Amino acid sequence: MRVLGVDPGLTRCGVGVVEGVPGRPLTMLGVGVVRTPADAELGLRLVAIEQGVEAWLDEHRPEFVAVERVFSQHNVRTVMGTAQAGAVAMLCAARRGIPVALHTPSEVKAAVTGGGRADKAQVGAMITRLLRLDAPPKPADAADALALAICHIWRAPAQSRLQQAVAQNRLQQAVAQHAAKTSHASKGRTA
Repeated sequence: MRVLGVDPGLTRCGVGVVEGVPGRPLTMLGVGVVRTPADAELGLRLVAIEQGVEAWLDEHRPEFVAVERVFSQHNVRTVMGTAQAGAVAMLCAARRGIPVALHTPSEVKAAVTGGGRADKAQVGAMITRLLRLDAPPKPADAADALALAICHIWRAPAQSRLQQAVAQNRLQQAVAQHAAKTSHASKGRTA
């Protein structure tokens, strides 16, 4: 499975591509940051992020895109910019028919470090170990993007099994309800 992780941000949007499957060594295929000038107009910054994400999609052809789910922060302006950058990444993937998954920061930290409250240094250290790198990727946005990709690789099979089980359960309920209605209707005709 090849996953593009996106750690959204207006000034620095982290991107990283990881390939692998659960239980096997993972491979980093690329890592970087799409940067936009802080003094540029918002629309132009979003276009720059779109162009950067599109270039990563063209180069790496991921099967999935994992984006950090925006969580409530005290600074509404920061949350808005993060949400807008994340939406651009989701739009780019959706336009190509690439499935998008959203993961919260605590889900990512728990998947990569074993604890949902890990700090940036712990995440960077684990990314370095898991991907067999010489040093943690810089800046932290790049390491976070790789962590998102790893989280998705490790969590996707379990989520898929859960979704399949829920769908199977709904199907069984629908069949049972249909059978009950059919049985009730046929009893009414024979009476």
